[in-house]
Amino acid sequence: MANTLTSRDEPKAAEYAGDEVSALVLDPGFSTVRAGFAGEDTPKSIVPTYYASTGSGRLFGDHVIDLPREGVEIKNPMNKDGIVEDWDAAEALWKYTFAHKLTGVRPNRALQEWLNDPKSVPDLQKSMADAVDTERCLEDHPLFMTEPSWNTQKAREKCVEMAIESWGAPAFYLGKTGVMGAFAAGRPTALVLDFGATQVSVTPVHDGMILKKGVTRANIGGNYLGQQVRNMLAANEAGGSITITPHYLVQSKQPVDAGQAANAVLKTFPTGFQQPDASFRRYQEEKVVLEFKEIALQAWTNANVTFRGQGEALARDTQFAQPFEFPDGYNQTFSSERFRVVESLFDGQCYYPPSAAGGDPSIGQEYPAPDEKQTIPGLVKASLGQVDVDVRPFLLANVVITGAGSLIRGLPDRIQQELGKMYPSARVRIQASGMAVERKFGSWIGGSIVASLGTFHQMWISKKEYEEHGPSIVEKRCK
Repeated sequence: MANTLTSRDEPKAAEYAGDEVSALVLDPGFSTVRAGFAGEDTPKSIVPTYYASTGSGRLFGDHVIDLPREGVEIKNPMNKDGIVEDWDAAEALWKYTFAHKLTGVRPNRALQEWLNDPKSVPDLQKSMADAVDTERCLEDHPLFMTEPSWNTQKAREKCVEMAIESWGAPAFYLGKTGVMGAFAAGRPTALVLDFGATQVSVTPVHDGMILKKGVTRANIGGNYLGQQVRNMLAANEAGGSITITPHYLVQSKQPVDAGQAANAVLKTFPTGFQQPDASFRRYQEEKVVLEFKEIALQAWTNANVTFRGQGEALARDTQFAQPFEFPDGYNQTFSSERFRVVESLFDGQCYYPPSAAGGDPSIGQEYPAPDEKQTIPGLVKASLGQVDVDVRPFLLANVVITGAGSLIRGLPDRIQQELGKMYPSARVRIQASGMAVERKFGSWIGGSIVASLGTFHQMWISKKEYEEHGPSIVEKRCK
């Protein structure tokens, strides 16, 4: 008969090494993976979740995957819901994130054995490859990992199995990103609005616990806005359709006046060079779109004028014009367009449908426009409708805005206005850090705080407990 787990089955200090050795905090997302040591202010290792797939294997890291290699394909181990689909790729990526950036790559055991006694290792190359595959790179560090509130049981069990069996971690814990976002803002009770690459989620947290029924989400994250930007550029009203020429294709460029055709010399590749897969160019174009979102997009915050109608006309004024230069030197000012893209998060109106892009097949339509229930106000309303009426005032008084997608100018102010209109009798207070790094890495920072607490030691799943109870212990311990 299997041993039953009791609250007293907590690991001893020597087993989980909570205070003696710094835990590692791993915060995997659809866009990037963040890793660092518990107790620090920011993650020291930030690696794109996208990776390059070549005929000889996988390549990780910003500069490495940006090189145009023959036939290279850009992939992502996660799906649109932020759930891992390709576990082999995810494991290799996460291991790279800390092993190559934080803990260092351990000396290869097979090589050490060969140096001591060459006869003991007849096939050095094979033995070295096998040793890398079984490298237990976290033997000295407990691992605290974050996960979305809607993660599957199978995925959760796979994480603890990977950490303890594959990487040799002495202890492990899974923390919800919503709770971590609240803790990063110093709020044990909060309504957390997390703006990620694929999802915008609303998570009610009460006394450090997620109110599961109240978790709502929709695919209106940064990738949806990026798709809208692409459609907007394809349907450009000012100077005709704008084609994005990514940085890697531009050899040199000359300055041109706004709205004038680009004057650039494009790179040429050797004869017979097999061009990278279409996914490579798409990924490089997305970097330009990301830059556009960061510089140009803005939320409409004039409380006296609604955007649709009068506000849209007002936004065409030169005071709202924002210039932007593309990698090939083409530049243009954008005014009402940059507000329209963001406005769809609030009114569900698709200002730039696929037809606006002229049927361009290179522009994917993975992220349809939200309906009323999937807008930011709709998600908040649905979330609060599922929690106890007595808890709602405390949640509205602590609305935490986090995630890199929340850095759009004016977004916290607009959310304040919308929630104020929806709940006029409540005191709505928005908690949005003025420091970009704290918003971008909110869930990692929360994990760093929690994993470094001395009182957290009884929460770790020790290696001994894992061996006694198996992967299912994660469902009992990490609720």
